[in-house]
Amino acid sequence: MPNHGVQAAASREAGANGKVNLCLVAHLAYGALTGGTAGHIGGVERQTTLMARWLAARGHRVSLVTWDEGQPDGVEIGGVRVFKVCRRDAGLPGVRFLHPRWTSLRHALARAEADVYYHNCGEYVTGQVALWARGRGRRFVYSVASDPECDPRLPQMHTRRERVLFRYGLTHADLVIAQTESQRRMLRDGFAIDALVLPMPSLATADAFVPPPPPRGSARILWVGRVSPEKRPDRFLDLAESRPDLRFDLVGPSDGSDFATGIVRRAQTLTNVTVHGAVAREKVASFYREAACLCCTSEFEGFPNTFLEAWAQGVPVISTIDPDGLIGRRELGRPVGRPEDLGDALRNLLADPEAWRQTSLRARRYYEENHSIGAAMPRFERAFQAAAAGQPRIEV
Repeated sequence: MPNHGVQAAASREAGANGKVNLCLVAHLAYGALTGGTAGHIGGVERQTTLMARWLAARGHRVSLVTWDEGQPDGVEIGGVRVFKVCRRDAGLPGVRFLHPRWTSLRHALARAEADVYYHNCGEYVTGQVALWARGRGRRFVYSVASDPECDPRLPQMHTRRERVLFRYGLTHADLVIAQTESQRRMLRDGFAIDALVLPMPSLATADAFVPPPPPRGSARILWVGRVSPEKRPDRFLDLAESRPDLRFDLVGPSDGSDFATGIVRRAQTLTNVTVHGAVAREKVASFYREAACLCCTSEFEGFPNTFLEAWAQGVPVISTIDPDGLIGRRELGRPVGRPEDLGDALRNLLADPEAWRQTSLRARRYYEENHSIGAAMPRFERAFQAAAAGQPRIEV
């Protein structure tokens, strides 16, 4: 049994020393924290666990709430204590939303005994955490994961329950963090929320950066993500069909849908496409190092973690999504207005080896100055410190 008096005293002492007692809620993040191919693979989970480890190493008391995936409750991994809710498949359909999912979440939040609770990615859990924190006088920080969360219509939330709970969490957060100025404007106009824009962190490979050579001959074009309808990998396959002279790598897990099954079957008929499926997290960097560019074909995004992973390796991006016009404005690749323009953008990017090299160097420089651990995480640390002190609008 935890000694609540000792833990509360430790929390007060940490606060006095500028240290934060922080709990990050990310149900799917256990696999990202432990590494390998097990569990969910997603940008939110990678960023959340990266933040947790960094803050713990800085001396903050950090905990993480995840699904029960067989781990002991309260186990410490990389300085982060992991508290589990129920198993993802536990309970009876129709009632498991209340029990065991909500009840076990409440108990896990209580066991964490944090002063600040953090959640990233819009869902009903946002509201559940906000309700719990508000009822106990704790601070709640919400971080936007994608643009539809900033749209008051909440177009990607398909049930009234999810919309009501998410809206409550968003509008009752002590601090809302946005990824882009566009998201900040949407939140201001749609919800009257004054969000704080912070560049999200991403971890580059531990190897020293060496500018990649300009692509020659049969260049490799990379797609990384979850094979699902909103990511539109069919556009990537259309591009591969139009460029039989190039090689295309499709990396990422299937979402289990009929759409994903069809994509994999179609890709396997194309001789210049290799389907890699889910790849161990520590091996993903090797795909970027061999790529001439990353191709993003999504219908919508926030600020894709794959962009940061690519730019960390000096890999340009061609994309149907351009957050804040960054790719075009900073010349970090080629943005396109229509999916059918991907072929022209790719041709233009690969046409001049020296121009490609300069794009590569700009991409790496942008990553280092904005999204590297040293650049991004101190700002998040100050934001959490300010939230804990009841001053969430402090300049960070």
